[in-house]
Amino acid sequence: MFSDRRYPPLSYCNISPCSGYLATGSWSGLVKLWRLPSCNPVATLTGHNGRIGAVTFSPQAGLADNVACLSSCDSDGVVNLWSMSSTRPVAHLPGHGCRVARLNYHPSGRFLGTACYDHSWRFWDLETTNEILHQEGHSGPVYSISFHRDGSLLATGGLDSYCRVWDLRTGRAVLFLEGHLKSVLSCDFAPDGYHLGTGSEDNSCKIWDLRQHKSIYSIPAHNNMVTYCKFAGTPNNSMLLTASYDSTAKVWSHKGWMPLKSLSGHDNKVMCVDCSWDKKYIVTASYDRTF
Repeated sequence: MFSDRRYPPLSYCNISPCSGYLATGSWSGLVKLWRLPSCNPVATLTGHNGRIGAVTFSPQAGLADNVACLSSCDSDGVVNLWSMSSTRPVAHLPGHGCRVARLNYHPSGRFLGTACYDHSWRFWDLETTNEILHQEGHSGPVYSISFHRDGSLLATGGLDSYCRVWDLRTGRAVLFLEGHLKSVLSCDFAPDGYHLGTGSEDNSCKIWDLRQHKSIYSIPAHNNMVTYCKFAGTPNNSMLLTASYDSTAKVWSHKGWMPLKSLSGHDNKVMCVDCSWDKKYIVTASYDRTF
């Protein structure tokens, strides 16, 4: 466990595609980079005044140090793009007039999706920093966003308790997933391409089969709200991770949805969980200011 107790709570963590770096974001507005597995600090990135909602590595991170390979968003609606060679943003995505809760890269690395508190999500071309799509459909703030592994679909979860799946070719919603009793705080596509996981304020994680257009399993995952869910691995060898306000993160089998491991040690809410592509490292970020 590594402590950053001089600053406000940690809100997000993300491991680079090469598994060599970890990015963390906090309510202080700072983004920090750490070397893995030593967890030695590498850089502190300054460019936000609001609370960090998410910080995410591009799928192409590591190809070159002087190109944008990291993005972050905050409660003021600021979205910054970063390179590994500077502690200041190399670009901004303008136009968000409200809190941006989450963001995620398209599998190609060229595009970025942002989930916004104005009940919409946006799709950006990072080469031009232009907005391609600005889509509404939720009746409450959009809190989570995830891309399908082949880049054709996008899922959004909202504080209206619903999840929607969108066709990026048309910008239209193709699936409306109803079943959670409270806000959907996280969503993620499974590596197999046809399962989707959603984590909710109702303490559960639901598994949806996109072929059947319905929930096929509801995991009574935690004793408090599920803040994050994440699939890790390959189509033939994957697992599901969940994080919760009950101060734990858990690992579940895919596809049996059986508990494999409960990760405890934090003194407060676990805000986020991530896993390296080879499943060698699991990282959690907590309200107790540690990861």
